[in-house]
Amino acid sequence: MPEHAAPLLRPPRHRVDPRARRWWTVQALLTLSGPMLLTALVMAVLSVLFFPGALPWLGPLLLVVLVLPALGYLLVMPRRRYSVHAWELGSRAVYAAGGWFWQKRRIAPLSRVQTVDTMRGPIQRRYGLATVTVTTASTAGDIKIAGLSDADAEELSRLIGEAAQDVPGDAA
Repeated sequence: MPEHAAPLLRPPRHRVDPRARRWWTVQALLTLSGPMLLTALVMAVLSVLFFPGALPWLGPLLLVVLVLPALGYLLVMPRRRYSVHAWELGSRAVYAAGGWFWQKRRIAPLSRVQTVDTMRGPIQRRYGLATVTVTTASTAGDIKIAGLSDADAEELSRLIGEAAQDVPGDAA
């Protein structure tokens, strides 16, 4: 290894709750895959009813442009996202990894923590999940740890809040 090579960053230790896969699947159905599949279905039905001659070329087009990408996103995104999302709270920093296509790792010193928020949307509540948002004194933005169980989110929020108060620095 060259003398000036940067050390490799290991993944954070804690994974999100396994129920997060179901939450992300429902999100995909409501935001992207569901509308794409519904659009393909409506266009196919309208074609059959009003333009039956268009179905030989429209069917494959709908399959390639709408159906396959929608199903691919629905099947791949939750699994991939679950394999990447992780978090860790150290004695001096919060470390989070996320994303599924564009992956992001972020480490924020506890001395820079300004607020810790817990958010539960309606679908998250259905699965007993929450998102912890750590706001820091940084232009890089917040750290979001999504897909935690309600209990883990409450405990993590409490621990980050306590740890941030105990660390001297910018936000103290």
